[in-house]
Amino acid sequence: MGRYRGPVCRLCRREGMKLFLKGERCLTDKCSLTRRPYLPGQHGKTKPKLSVYAQQLREKQKVKRIYGILEKQFKNYFRKAQRSKGVTGEILLQFLERRLDSVVYNLGFAVSRRQARQIVRHGHIRVNDHKVDIPSYLVKPGDLIKVVGKESYINFIKQNREICKDRQIPGWLELNEEKLEAKVLRLPLRSDIMLPIKESLIVELYSK
Repeated sequence: MGRYRGPVCRLCRREGMKLFLKGERCLTDKCSLTRRPYLPGQHGKTKPKLSVYAQQLREKQKVKRIYGILEKQFKNYFRKAQRSKGVTGEILLQFLERRLDSVVYNLGFAVSRRQARQIVRHGHIRVNDHKVDIPSYLVKPGDLIKVVGKESYINFIKQNREICKDRQIPGWLELNEEKLEAKVLRLPLRSDIMLPIKESLIVELYSK
């Protein structure tokens, strides 16, 4: 699966909010959005009035960039959510939160979702004692997620946990910080997802 390889700080500026794509750097004065709080490009300082379609498109782009996925995969998640029972927008976010790289990020094992993806790809995550190196793997209730690796790597993960100590662990996950393992208690609810997302705009966009 492809991924965006361009300047990530530009994405935050384009969406007009911090997407925390660079982890710890986003909390410092070095953050590009803090230094240049306007859109990228030569006309960035002007604020265009967005049409309804533009608002819907921007919301979709924002969610894609937060979770680090591209259009084809995002559309597949939406179609799968449409076929499922329940509210389409909430189920879409549920799929995105259940991704293994998102779980690793939410547990504070990584300072950014990009780093979480790398941790998974390098084979440092076990799900139910089985190696899983697919970032898009969807966890389910009862799954046990654990970090494995050499002592130096375990210390690296512990340092990440210290950096992310103020990050709230979602209620659908239970973390054993000493063992660096977690259990999936249930499927995530909309109230567990604290991101500023208006999923109804995305549903309206794809429903046209």
